[in-house]
Amino acid sequence: MVELGGCGVLDHGFLGAAGPVAEQTRSLFLLACSILLFVVGPVLMLTPIIAWHYRISNTKSAYRPKWAFNWPLEGLIWIPPLIIVVVLAVFLWRDTHALDPYKPLASPNPPVEVQVVALDWKWLFIYPAEGVASVNELAFPADRPIHLSLTSATVMQSFFVPKLGGQIYAMAGMTTQHNLAASEPGRFRGENTQFNGKGFQNQKFAVLAQSRDDYAAWLSRARAGGKTLDMNAFESLSVRSIQAEPLLFGSVTPGLFQSIVDLDHPGVHAADMKDHR
Repeated sequence: MVELGGCGVLDHGFLGAAGPVAEQTRSLFLLACSILLFVVGPVLMLTPIIAWHYRISNTKSAYRPKWAFNWPLEGLIWIPPLIIVVVLAVFLWRDTHALDPYKPLASPNPPVEVQVVALDWKWLFIYPAEGVASVNELAFPADRPIHLSLTSATVMQSFFVPKLGGQIYAMAGMTTQHNLAASEPGRFRGENTQFNGKGFQNQKFAVLAQSRDDYAAWLSRARAGGKTLDMNAFESLSVRSIQAEPLLFGSVTPGLFQSIVDLDHPGVHAADMKDHR
């Protein structure tokens, strides 16, 4: 198995961000951790101090509280936590809206439109403007963002590229939207984070942020394959299986993605759910 770039233990997720969305997510995470240190820090420092001071052998410091209302103590107990909650709420509200997956990313270049179909246990990527498709390989030029329209041809699944941005769900009969971008060319790992059956652990895909020349070569290689993705090919592809190697299609039937969305998906019926356990 080929190890994809960014798959180290510490470098796998958004802490090793390789795109603007993941970078903003990392910044918010580190900011929240820094603010919460004002809660955790005093607890970690005072716990051993208090335990040592009121140890059994220290009879001079026996703990005999005389309970009474104390304004300074009440203020110390309530005001700092209230300030922390308000500060966290402001930053989280701001960044939650800034990181809305439906929000287009600012870029001088237009986004690459990609239609994503979640299958058992593989991912199908359709490029409507380019007229090609791929299985388990998402390629795009690094100097352009990508706009993803996602659906599922089976049970609900979760699309996630840790180094580029947050996860978003794909559900049968509907579409969700996602916007991602890479800061520079690279090879990353994408995955499904929603358990959907025995092939779940192998439902990974390669994400290729390429130079313009490499992306043009990738499109040429896809078109040269000669395979056509139509409804018959899709039905064969949707059979539950693990795709060992990426698969490319040189042409796609127009409107296929919407036809998939409109399908009556037997994979989501209750009688069929037992196969996903």
